[in-house]
Amino acid sequence: MDQAVLNRVFTQNYLDTLLPEETSDRFFEALYGDTSDGAYDIRLEFISANDKRIVLAFNLTQRPGKCLVCSLTYGLPNVFARHPLINIKGMVKKIEEKGIKVRNWQLGATEEDSTLLHIIPFYLDLE
Repeated sequence: MDQAVLNRVFTQNYLDTLLPEETSDRFFEALYGDTSDGAYDIRLEFISANDKRIVLAFNLTQRPGKCLVCSLTYGLPNVFARHPLINIKGMVKKIEEKGIKVRNWQLGATEEDSTLLHIIPFYLDLE
């Protein structure tokens, strides 16, 4: 993987265009009918890359006064993989438009970093 491509594509600003900040509220509006029921904010972040794989992560950060641990985040990889607001297929398409050839993608199991942060790994296997 060309370091110049990584530096250009996987900036936090670019990742925030793939998953805008308002997506968290829209996700909870669709799920519960009310954004105030959302227990966390979702942000896409870069983790690592090599010639075969790029690793991103959906970071789920607890909202003030909410309980992240209580919000059943372990089932989210299956939900995120299909949910039109998260739109992983659209993210992959936009990444490919930057010249990165993705063979396939997958989400890992939810990891509990702390009571305030849960992480869903997002693996992009490269051609």
